[in-house]
Amino acid sequence: MSSVCLHNGTIFTGFSTIENCAVLIEDGVVSDVFTQKRLAQKRFTNNTRIIDVNKAYITPGFIDTHIHGAGGFGTDDESADALIEMSKFLIKYGVTAFNPTLYPSADMVSVIKALLPAIGKETGAKIMGFHLEGPFLSPKYLGVQKPEFLRSVDIPFMEELWNAAQGHIINMTVAPELKNMHELALYCEKKGIVLQAGHTNASYENMVEGILAGIFHTTHLFNAMSAMEHRNPNAAGAILIHHETTCEVIADGLHVHKALFQFLLRDKSAANIVLVTDSLKPTDMESPPYFANSEEVEFSGGLWRRKSDGVIAGSALTMIKGIENLVEFGFSLEDAVRAASTNPARIMRYLNKGALVPGGDADLTVFDKNWRILTVIAGGDIKFNIL
Repeated sequence: MSSVCLHNGTIFTGFSTIENCAVLIEDGVVSDVFTQKRLAQKRFTNNTRIIDVNKAYITPGFIDTHIHGAGGFGTDDESADALIEMSKFLIKYGVTAFNPTLYPSADMVSVIKALLPAIGKETGAKIMGFHLEGPFLSPKYLGVQKPEFLRSVDIPFMEELWNAAQGHIINMTVAPELKNMHELALYCEKKGIVLQAGHTNASYENMVEGILAGIFHTTHLFNAMSAMEHRNPNAAGAILIHHETTCEVIADGLHVHKALFQFLLRDKSAANIVLVTDSLKPTDMESPPYFANSEEVEFSGGLWRRKSDGVIAGSALTMIKGIENLVEFGFSLEDAVRAASTNPARIMRYLNKGALVPGGDADLTVFDKNWRILTVIAGGDIKFNIL
């Protein structure tokens, strides 16, 4: 692995922001973080590459925990090669780790087995493990999920999915109101799977029961869930009321109105908000036709929509654009960066990611004040650099 020193930048450690700083990477980890004044005193090995970032921001690498595809590659390709290409593509947008997200399908076990060989063979962003967006969802809030592939809660089937993934299931979206959800939540807790409430028609009481069982995280808050009402807070209201819960947000300004982000900041700690893209396979593809989940989609009004009926299918967001948008919507830059890195790392239990501290994984993204990605380091190696 290469030794790299990035200096003359503003560092967001994940806990604090320090101007005129440098970070040293050796043997795949952050070995030191220090002020610019100490640069002249440091002794580097002969093979250390020293990069002046020219006052740019040095942040933990972005972690996208909900993404179906991008650049013409996606989980719906049911191909390990497609995930590897996705990994390469995401690097140029500052993503150093991601959870490829699977739709419910006719044979999810076979899909997982087909995708699994990509883990450990990626050359760009690291594949942390799978996010299963179903199949235990509400038929009332499908989005572009296919109703014929939804299932009642089934612990033996969940065990099949777990075995097929060889333990590489990180997070799972479920509808808390479904029968036997409590048993599923207890099973997933034992396996270390983070459960997320989403695609749900849950009442407030259903949500409270889910929280008691350990469903603390939320899939794309406000989208594909029962909306808050004054006589029943429902799913969205329960998430806002219960501060112990955390939530994803799609910060394109279209899935959620930009004014609601200010409300969300007042209601929830910024540490409990996670930026995701929920982007689809055709994001940043050059020419049509565009497909997602085996259905033709079109880009309309800044969103991917199912061509047959105009239903929103997903976003075309990138993580760096999401950070820019969060700042526009009222977040501090520090909190926006945390939402893209530190927060998902903590919630997904990635202990050595999401922070620039000695001993942490050397996953870093450098971008300038114009939101241009300059350098990306993943696993200690430079994967992208235009400096």
